[in-house]
Amino acid sequence: MLRGLFQLTWLEIKIFLREPLGAIGTVVIPVVVFLVVGRAMGGRSAAAPASASAAVFLREGLPVLVAIFIALNAVLSLVTIISIYREGGILKRLRATPLRPHAILSAHVLVKLLFTAITLSLMMLAGRRLFPAGINVPYFSFAIAVLICTLAILSMGFVIASLVPTARFAQPIGAVIFYPMFALSGLFVPLEVLPRGLQIVAQMLPLTYVVSLLRGIWTGGAWTAHLGDLAALAVTGVVCVALSSRVFRWE
Repeated sequence: MLRGLFQLTWLEIKIFLREPLGAIGTVVIPVVVFLVVGRAMGGRSAAAPASASAAVFLREGLPVLVAIFIALNAVLSLVTIISIYREGGILKRLRATPLRPHAILSAHVLVKLLFTAITLSLMMLAGRRLFPAGINVPYFSFAIAVLICTLAILSMGFVIASLVPTARFAQPIGAVIFYPMFALSGLFVPLEVLPRGLQIVAQMLPLTYVVSLLRGIWTGGAWTAHLGDLAALAVTGVVCVALSSRVFRWE
């Protein structure tokens, strides 16, 4: 069982790397965006000192922004790949192998988590020369938080992949669902200044809890202070996995 899972995961990694643009978009582009925006906002290597608001964004907002960008990139890629495999009959053929269905889908999750970890590691290595002097970043805790958030968002991706009609519509539908959530997550505009109706909507969206968890852990908050965020993401994962198991189509 495990041997088959690892073999399929390795095969999916090689298939992913055969498409250079996909690998560049997943690994390179988020790190480049992080460096370019960080320098523009006044990182340590910038010629001019950062303003107070820019320093706050560089210290707290930018890492969370790029981490969520990495996670959403992984999810949209997953939705597209699953849809392509279904449309091409690959899922149907894989299901006929001795591998159990959940092992086949787990291989895709492992690939996305692996590349998420690689991209996040590169981002944090680059950030050592970019973050303001004196900032103490809990890198390991933040990496764990990003992987937890990615798992929760991936579970939503499986629901979308189960319902999209064709591969051509997979990524646009995913973007239409996720990016409005991103806008209401509290990263760009504090939830307190939103109209009451939008605050209620935001509190029902998983990305709100993703932002809260990532921002809190990045700034040194304790895990115990974010039990509500973890619970919300756990509920999201359980509900989406249960739903996708009922509506997922292999062909």
